[in-house]
Amino acid sequence: MPTTTRRGVGQRIATIRRARRMTQADLARAAYVSLPTVKGIERGARSPSDDTLDSIAAALGVDPSHLVAGSTRTDSRVHAALPRISAAIGAYDIPTDDVPRLLDDLGTDVVQLVQWRLAAQYARIAEQAPQLLTEALTALHHSTGADRLRAAHLLATTARSADAVAFKFGARDLSARLVELMRWAADQTEDRIAQATAAYVRTETFFAARAHTAGLRALEQAIDACPNPLSSASTAARGALHMRAAVIAGRSGNTDAVTLHLAQARCLGDAVQEGAYDGTQFGPDSVRAHEVSVAVSLGQDHLQRALDVADEWTPPDSLPQERQSGFWIELARAQVWAGRPDDAFESLKVARFIAPQHTREHPWARESAATIRRLKRADAESLTSFAEWIGAV
Repeated sequence: MPTTTRRGVGQRIATIRRARRMTQADLARAAYVSLPTVKGIERGARSPSDDTLDSIAAALGVDPSHLVAGSTRTDSRVHAALPRISAAIGAYDIPTDDVPRLLDDLGTDVVQLVQWRLAAQYARIAEQAPQLLTEALTALHHSTGADRLRAAHLLATTARSADAVAFKFGARDLSARLVELMRWAADQTEDRIAQATAAYVRTETFFAARAHTAGLRALEQAIDACPNPLSSASTAARGALHMRAAVIAGRSGNTDAVTLHLAQARCLGDAVQEGAYDGTQFGPDSVRAHEVSVAVSLGQDHLQRALDVADEWTPPDSLPQERQSGFWIELARAQVWAGRPDDAFESLKVARFIAPQHTREHPWARESAATIRRLKRADAESLTSFAEWIGAV
């Protein structure tokens, strides 16, 4: 690792460590490395190995990509894992002779996978997903009764996390297969909320194909099939479907459907506490963030609504990183359209700080960065550096 890169990594580690109110000794203990190693890395005198960087990142509660300016390391880890994910689900419906893991142990690992997804830590998901998909499939095929229902739910949840990686990194065929696996597993849970969650995720395939009208129709059918909002879980499931229906209605230019679904999402969002329900974040803050997404989806004629929301509200730190960064990316798009490139660049930088992997792989972030650089070609070196990082040049 070049000296300048080592120094940058060390500075980022030190900055995040101080923000966490940790001493160097605290970090060394939490990362299971020596104190001289931490001091050397922060000083730029030592280059951390991949294992050491992973340990330090875990101790700081961030993805390793937060600590490395470039993205090559994350990209290579993700792309190397995609064929293994594909292989793991190739014969999903054929039982093997493997011995299944205890469901409690498997469940603990699947919960961790969900947390990584909400935090946009795709490299970690990619490395663990192939094995967990294999183990979840084995558990499903070798379980009966209530254990089989639980194994089906674990499989659906694992497939969703793996899909987040495939979809964000452009492996759309693999993403579609993982979505279908999730739907297959959700049907076997006999749980209508799990089936609603699968319908929510399935919308990705409609976004990818730009089949917005068909996607809206599918979501409205899922809303009709969703349980009545009598509990927090069922309220959140129905509200999330309305929230996503408003976005895809915006993409199709159906303003009447936008108004209807956004109103329902607001009403249901106000009825529950913000949180992750069956792996989907929902609540009043999530609905507010989606108001910006809806306004941007409707196009430039509606951008003032996105700007107004951002003037009144910004995502709290308690929201998952992926949702926070999505807000800033979509706000940047509105700011570009409004002729405010400096504000848009600031929004993109906030998105990168919160969730670098999500930001770098987001097509709208890349498009906005390219537009900003074109408008401000003679601007500061930091803009060119950002555009190179995100792949906009």
